[in-house]
Amino acid sequence: MNPPKRLALLDGLRGITLLSMIAYHASYDLVYLYHRRIPGYQGLPGYLWQQSICWTFLFLSGYCRGISRSGFGRQLRRGLLLSGCGLLITAVTALIMPDSVVIMGVLSFYGIAVLLTALLSPLLSRIPAPAGLVCCLVLFFLTRNVPSGSLGFESVRLCPLPRFLYRGVPMMILGFPWPGFYSTDYFSVLPWIFLFWIGYYLSGIVRPAVLEKSFCRPLEFFGRHSLPIYMLHQPVIMACLMLFL
Repeated sequence: MNPPKRLALLDGLRGITLLSMIAYHASYDLVYLYHRRIPGYQGLPGYLWQQSICWTFLFLSGYCRGISRSGFGRQLRRGLLLSGCGLLITAVTALIMPDSVVIMGVLSFYGIAVLLTALLSPLLSRIPAPAGLVCCLVLFFLTRNVPSGSLGFESVRLCPLPRFLYRGVPMMILGFPWPGFYSTDYFSVLPWIFLFWIGYYLSGIVRPAVLEKSFCRPLEFFGRHSLPIYMLHQPVIMACLMLFL
């Protein structure tokens, strides 16, 4: 069997987002570890920058899962690998940078999302792509504020959720962190699984063939190797800042 053809445009978009993330994290280190001032970083522009990165990554990951033809066993291994990388980041940050600890970070979420999608694939695949896309859009906007205690999206708070939900590690993973919970990178199942599935269902509407055209090979290289680059980028940033600042 021939290996699946790479989607150059998809790799390029992932590469752009990865470089944006590296720049964002370098700015974070400059602001919070080296106390340098970057105009707008701690305000709305910085927040929108951060959100654009995570939204794009999660959406593209869901799309890739939707076009994947991997069997359940391979999906299981992929999900466990990503979850393991996420736990490694948690352990390293807890030991080296406890003030910037990462609990249930983006890789931990990816691992759970891949595993959940693999387990629920027989059910998800029965829903027509347009209907699944609309439902996930509605559910994402409805649950965006769940980690902060309510239904709604950003400043739109529809109704508060019962406080008894916000306790324990399993509920934190689901999207209900306990009072005082802190993580510099927190991506719970709710609401982010719905953004992941928006990409998953869009793959049934926008076919992969439109994403095959190459536009920048260096960016595509970054996109093809996003996991090892993600795992290594923060130590490299820290080393560079220590050398040059």
